[in-house]
Amino acid sequence: MTSATAISRTANNISTKSVSAAHLLVVEDDTSIRETVKEALSAEGFEVSACRDGNEALAMLTGPQADSIDALVLDLMLPGMGGLDLCRKLRQLNNTTPILVISARDSETDRVLGLEVGADDYLVKPFGLRELVARCRALLRRSQRLRPESTDRVDIIEHANLCLYCQEFRVTRDGEDLSLAPKEYKILELLMRNPKRVWSRDQLLEQIWGIDFVGDTKTVDVHIRWLREKIETTPSSPDHIRTVRGFGYRFG
Repeated sequence: MTSATAISRTANNISTKSVSAAHLLVVEDDTSIRETVKEALSAEGFEVSACRDGNEALAMLTGPQADSIDALVLDLMLPGMGGLDLCRKLRQLNNTTPILVISARDSETDRVLGLEVGADDYLVKPFGLRELVARCRALLRRSQRLRPESTDRVDIIEHANLCLYCQEFRVTRDGEDLSLAPKEYKILELLMRNPKRVWSRDQLLEQIWGIDFVGDTKTVDVHIRWLREKIETTPSSPDHIRTVRGFGYRFG
């Protein structure tokens, strides 16, 4: 089996904004909470935009200013398109903008559902503004770690019959596009960028879901199973993502 090959297709200068200068979009229908959050984040040096419903947020995140928005602070209970539906829609569009959910829904089921449909972190109302700021910074730092910052930018990673197009967030198998969920794509990209390295379930949770993820390591196993069903010729006998018993998973 051939090893994963990273191919550089471009040599653009990549300028990554500092965390403190990031542009955040706050989506909250409660005027008092929206203005309080906006003021708190602005006071910490963030550029902050705000809107009151999911449809307006979707228009901003798919319109001309989409590339300027670095993260989303999202309430779930919104008029029109709700927060969960907005998460789903963005991820279906392969929009990878980091999402911090803020919600009064505090059950484990609600938190897990929010994370599973595409959110990257979940903060329960009422919350302290210092914690909100800290979580936004942590979310942005994790997002930046996943972005290539070298001028010799790796755009395509190939392995056997798989080809991952990093700048397009697209994967093909035998030349055919695969429909991967955002978490599935992130797992595959991480594994393909580090062939032969063994990742424990806890390490994958931290890298993909974040250190504040609420849940257990079975989430990793479920996503690996789903991923194998899409990329492996025989999912029960995988060629790409292998299980290292007692440790975790490796690619190749």
